Amino acid sequence: MKIKSILLTGILLVISIACGTTKSNNEDTYSGIIEPAGITTYQYGTHILKTENTFYALKSENIDLDEHSGKKINLHAEEIEGYPVDGGPVYLQVTKIRE
Repeated sequence: MKIKSILLTGILLVISIACGTTKSNNEDTYSGIIEPAGITTYQYGTHILKTENTFYALKSENIDLDEHSGKKINLHAEEIEGYPVDGGPVYLQVTKIRE
């Protein structure tokens, strides 16, 4: 049973690294290129973060995401409950950005 737990932990770590995500307390760290969301079918988020394998919808109450548009960044964010909806991406509340 202990070996299964260790293997599962290892698999989850590999998946999170491959998706450009690491966990720290309530927040995760994501890496990718930030862009304005524009018109979307899922209708939430002001910007998107494109990672190597997926993308996320973003919003922030204290950071001007436009200042980072088109740049490769690392950001700290919390998932917003109740999302994804309408076939859209995971929705993140951005709390900190590093270029």
